[in-house]
Amino acid sequence: MSISNKTKEENKFRRNILIDLDGVLNCYCGEYDEEFIPEIREGAREFVERLYSLGRFNLVLFTTRNILKSAKWLVDNNLYSYFSNITNVKLPAFLCIDDRALTFRGNFNEIYEEIVTFRPYWKG
Repeated sequence: MSISNKTKEENKFRRNILIDLDGVLNCYCGEYDEEFIPEIREGAREFVERLYSLGRFNLVLFTTRNILKSAKWLVDNNLYSYFSNITNVKLPAFLCIDDRALTFRGNFNEIYEEIVTFRPYWKG
């Protein structure tokens, strides 16, 4: 769902940053409810505003949630105008920001160890 007011010409020179909704922008803590999206995380709005103000990135909401409900959440939290798209498809991106992601640094043994010991930050 494309939601940007920017022209395609403006967007083509910007790099995509995929930002996860649950656990990044909101206060998700592992209790998924299809009908309820948790409240905005403290500092999230300021973070999004700072990234957007750089003028170098297309911010894309990357979520497994219902697209229309996610768009409403953005509107309700005054974030809608900062995002160029909402998707559940991994688009080509400069960066992905997610509470359940690891950075592969070229070493399979290291990433294996990170996988078997992984816990999202909200599980302590």
